[in-house]
Amino acid sequence: MKITKRLIVHGHVQGVGYRQSMCTAADRIGVTGWVRNLRDGTVEAIVQGAPDDVARMLAWAHRGPPAAHVASVDVSEAAGEFDRFEHRPSA
Repeated sequence: MKITKRLIVHGHVQGVGYRQSMCTAADRIGVTGWVRNLRDGTVEAIVQGAPDDVARMLAWAHRGPPAAHVASVDVSEAAGEFDRFEHRPSA
């Protein structure tokens, strides 16, 4: 069974390698989806996979890479089907 979550990551998360690090973490954990910067300074991501893997990815999202400072992560339900995890253009 797969679940899909939408994340909005707040804090100092742009310009610190957050998106690339998230792609690396997603590949390591085995989830699919995508990540992109938003104009308001947040990072948006869709994460899909087995519930335990998505939980691991959510835990990673709350920490981020060493240079990031994550203030909070909004998590909501999402839909879609994804073959891999990708870095998308800013929106």
